[in-house]
Amino acid sequence: MAAKVNESECVACGACVDVCPEGAITCDDIAVIDAGKCVDCGACVDECPSSAISC
Repeated sequence: MAAKVNESECVACGACVDVCPEGAITCDDIAVIDAGKCVDCGACVDECPSSAISC
């Protein structure tokens, strides 16, 4: 199951984009996770400073 972004908590800092080993995350106004690429490793969850991502 892919990680999910709580859109109201995301501050679009891009930290998750930099840490994702699969390149599954893009970030403009909010982070968007491509469920087809996400391997549910949790790296983005640990990196997110606003706790906006969950697995």
